[in-house]
Amino acid sequence: MKPITVMTIFGTRPEAIKMCPLVQELDRRPGINSLCCVTAQHREMLDSVLDIFGRKPDFDLDIMQPRQTLSTITSKTILGMDDVLAQVKPDLILVHGDTSTTFAGALAAFYHQIPVGHVEAGLRTYDKWSPFPEEMNRKMVGCIADLHFCPTVANRDNLARENITEGVFLTGNTVIDALQTTVRKDFRFTTDILNNLDYANRKVILVTCHRRENYGQPMTNIMTALRRIADAFPEVELVYPVHLSPVVQEAAHTHLDGHERIHLIAPLSVDEMHNLMARCHLVMTDSGGLQEEAPALGKPVLVLRRETERPEAVAAGTVLLAGVEEEDIFSMASTLLSDAAAYDKMAHAVNPYGDGQACRRIADAIQHHFDPSFPAPETFAP
Repeated sequence: MKPITVMTIFGTRPEAIKMCPLVQELDRRPGINSLCCVTAQHREMLDSVLDIFGRKPDFDLDIMQPRQTLSTITSKTILGMDDVLAQVKPDLILVHGDTSTTFAGALAAFYHQIPVGHVEAGLRTYDKWSPFPEEMNRKMVGCIADLHFCPTVANRDNLARENITEGVFLTGNTVIDALQTTVRKDFRFTTDILNNLDYANRKVILVTCHRRENYGQPMTNIMTALRRIADAFPEVELVYPVHLSPVVQEAAHTHLDGHERIHLIAPLSVDEMHNLMARCHLVMTDSGGLQEEAPALGKPVLVLRRETERPEAVAAGTVLLAGVEEEDIFSMASTLLSDAAAYDKMAHAVNPYGDGQACRRIADAIQHHFDPSFPAPETFAP
C-alpha cells in the first residue's frame, strides 16, 4: 500500500497539547504520510506548545485577529481549509475535541468528501449551552466523523446512545501521553516566583478560570471564593496563570490584586503548566484538560463549573464538581485543605483517562481502517 496521508488540524493550546504527541507518533510511522495544519485560533499559546514538541506545522492558516468572534473563527477556518484540502487531498483529516477549529475543520473536510477522525470523541453534558460552544461543536463533529477515538468507556457509551457504533475505538486520552514528555524532576521555571515557591512546606493551589459560560457573576463568585481561601489559610500560596482574554484579565485583577499570597502570572507554556501541576497541592479549574492531567499526577481537582463532560472523573473520585457559587467553592476547598483523609482519598484515586499509549492505539486504528490486515489496536482498559 502507498502511505496513508493523514492531516492533523488544530488551533488552540489545549488541542496542541493533546495532538502534538499524536503527530509525533504519526510522523514515526512508515505507513503514514503525516501532515500538520494549524489555524492559530490561539496564536501565542499555540506556538509555545509547538516549540516544546519540536513540530513545525506544514500549513498555518494564521486566522487569529483581535476580539475575534465564533463566527470569524469558523468562517476563516473553512475558507482557509478549502485551499489546503484542494491542494493536498489527504486520505484522512484528524480533529480534536470541541473547539471552533475542530468543528470548522471537520465541516471543511466533509465539504471536500474527506473522511474525518475525531480524537477525544464522545464527551457530552447534554446541555447545548454549557459548555458553550463546545457541547454543540463536539456533537456536530460526531455526526460528521468516520472514526471516533474515545478516551473512556463513558465516552463510547455516549456515542452508542446516539447510534454511533461503527469506527469507534476506546484509546485512553492522549494528554497522558503528553505528560511523559513534559514533566521532569529537574525542571526549572522561567519565572523566579515559581522557582522560589516552597512546594514542600506550603500548600500551593494552581488555579485556571477562563470559560465563556463563567463570564459575569459566576466568575465574580469564583474570584471572591479564591480570595477567601487565601485569607482563611495562611499556609496557602495561590498561583493563577491568567488567560489573555480581556474579560478574564479584568475579573482576576479586580478581585485578586494586592494579596501577598495570590500570584497572578502570565499564561504558562505547556511544560511549565505540567511541572507546576506536578508540584502543587491542589488544582482548581474550569478547564477540561486539567481534569484529566492533574489526576495522572496525583493531584485532587475542584471543577469550577456547574457540570462536567468528564463524569468518569467524578465517579473515580479524582475530581469534585464545586460549581460556581462562592460558598460551595470555599467549603469544598476548605475540606481538602484541612482534612488529610479527604485529600488522600482523592490524591490516590485511580485516574480513568489513560496509560500513556493512546497515540499508539489511534495510529494503529487508522492503519487498520485503511488496511484490515494491519492488526487492530487493543482496547484501553483503565
